[in-house]
Amino acid sequence: MQPRFVVTGTDSGVGKTTITLGLMASYKKKGKSVQGYKCGPDYIDPTFHRAITKRTSHQLDTWMTSSEWVRQTFIDASTDADLSIIEGMMGYYDGRSALSDEGSTYEISKILAAPSLLVIDISGAARSAAAIVRGFQLLQSDSTIKGVILNQAGSSGHAELCKSAIEQLCQIPVVGYLKTGDTPNLPERQLGLISALQEGEYDRLIEQLSTTVEKQFDLDLIHKIASGAPFIPPPPREVKYSSPAKEKVKIGVAFDEAFHFYYEANLDLLRQEGADLRYFSPLKGEGIPADCDGLYLGGGFPEEYASHLSSHPLLFKQLKQAVFDDMPIVAECGGYMLLCESLSMTNGKRYPMAGIIPHHIQMNETLSAIGYREVNIVEDSILGIKGTKLRGHEFHYSSIRSHEEVNPCFQYDSWGKNEFQGYLGDSFVASYIHLHFASNPLVVKNIINACSEYKKKRSNLM
Repeated sequence: MQPRFVVTGTDSGVGKTTITLGLMASYKKKGKSVQGYKCGPDYIDPTFHRAITKRTSHQLDTWMTSSEWVRQTFIDASTDADLSIIEGMMGYYDGRSALSDEGSTYEISKILAAPSLLVIDISGAARSAAAIVRGFQLLQSDSTIKGVILNQAGSSGHAELCKSAIEQLCQIPVVGYLKTGDTPNLPERQLGLISALQEGEYDRLIEQLSTTVEKQFDLDLIHKIASGAPFIPPPPREVKYSSPAKEKVKIGVAFDEAFHFYYEANLDLLRQEGADLRYFSPLKGEGIPADCDGLYLGGGFPEEYASHLSSHPLLFKQLKQAVFDDMPIVAECGGYMLLCESLSMTNGKRYPMAGIIPHHIQMNETLSAIGYREVNIVEDSILGIKGTKLRGHEFHYSSIRSHEEVNPCFQYDSWGKNEFQGYLGDSFVASYIHLHFASNPLVVKNIINACSEYKKKRSNLM
């Protein structure tokens, strides 16, 4: 058996994440081993999942990977779990394009044959709530919606009113509800919720949320729906991993409150190709791990910790030396910002960074960029030869202030306009884009090969 269900919704902000966390915590309290997943490119919500389930939550994204990859990722992670809970993205049918289902929660629920629970906002509605549900049922005849969750109910009586209308007109059960004010105030931040690593009161808030869910949700019925999901066979194994490399290389991975946005698949692929990942904390002033053959500097919230980061000149000195020595480095978003000259806050305060890339970063009050990216490598690099394609996602509240001619690493099409992105060094690649290595696994081999060459070069000098 592979019990599973999807928490989806009519649109963004309808309460999917709050309800997902409440359900995860409730089933965990019942003694279930819960495996979490997130549809789409988001790397923030999986951090919340992990804080509750104590298991790594995985992104499921068909546009950046493939349907086979999504299926295999699900199977691999859920093998020893009692229950899998998949959090959707945006609205149920929203994905890469308004004209197709590609990348949508609907598409992923079909790939995984997973029943979906539709979250709807019933504030100010009664019988009309059934019309919303019916519309979602009928837009696609093979919809996976098997239950409804009501949010923003004015009272228990209001929830019961909507429940009766939906069950009569849609022939589908309402499995739970939340009233306005029921849920703790989980602060929102950028792409999803604030990082769980930053929330000191997280456990208390989740306990409050799960207590409410236990009272107002039919957990037995939801589990029955989840248990009715059919067996899904695995795709060919070659869609995921190749044989591990014979000779391991050591790759330092920045990981702390300021740097922790990584696609778990990227780390898995690096390990499978022979990387021994060595985690370190730039925020704590920890230097690059000894004998590293490469670095992976991921995204996060460096702007929240700019003062602390700027007070660790030893790390900056080591990063400069690593670049001087031609150590292979992949830097994404927050990692890219770390390598720049400086980071300026919206209040005008400016903090020095490593000073490797001749860019100054300015934080903005509003979103600077968001969206999927399919990029071409501009020149030969540690990722691959010129023209190599990769897919990823971009999301940030900062922009570049450059005082030198840009030396971009990526080119992509933006609504018919030719755009360039990032910075290409002799041995490093840095950009705002969070790449998904599964979009082109050959890139992982190229990174490992570059690290191996660096290792040999370093050995010859010793």
